[in-house]
Amino acid sequence: MDIAEVKRKARTAASKRRAEAHELLKDTAGLAMAERGLPAGLSDRPGIVSGFIPYKSEITTMPMLNRLRQHGWQTCLPIVVAAEEPLIFRAWAPGEPLVPGVWDIPIPLATAPEVMPDVLLVPMLAFDRKGYRLGYGGGFYDRTLEKLRTLKPVVAIGVAYHAQLVDEVPTGLHDAPLDYVMTEQESFACA
Repeated sequence: MDIAEVKRKARTAASKRRAEAHELLKDTAGLAMAERGLPAGLSDRPGIVSGFIPYKSEITTMPMLNRLRQHGWQTCLPIVVAAEEPLIFRAWAPGEPLVPGVWDIPIPLATAPEVMPDVLLVPMLAFDRKGYRLGYGGGFYDRTLEKLRTLKPVVAIGVAYHAQLVDEVPTGLHDAPLDYVMTEQESFACA
């Protein structure tokens, strides 16, 4: 079985686990992460942080974005420009207007300034302790991290429900590892 087929099967199982966790924890998990804040040492130097508007059963980053704004961070959201292209980011603060983007995911207005985040909160279907994540298969975050990491130091933090943890995520050559993972139960640096 090739890696594409292995990942496809893993995505199906991971989507089910995430949906089950979402039903149980959707109202509390994002708040639990926000109460802990970013992993040790990252909150000390406010910069630009990218969150995301939850898609399907993704964990919410809104409580974290609100907390970071209160501590001097500039917040932004990712925008899909085109297939096979890295994401771009536009400044946005919770409560500001949004418009439908690709897949009807809300995005900031086109007039919002484009920014380059220092910290990315990254959604996922599954993750392992080595820092590999399973996404939807479009490669948007992998391409984005590859590009950003050539321009400046950035920190990629996967955010998910703890139930999304797996022993090992199937990986390919272009899969970009995360630096940290945050769940409602814990935050850890990836090995």
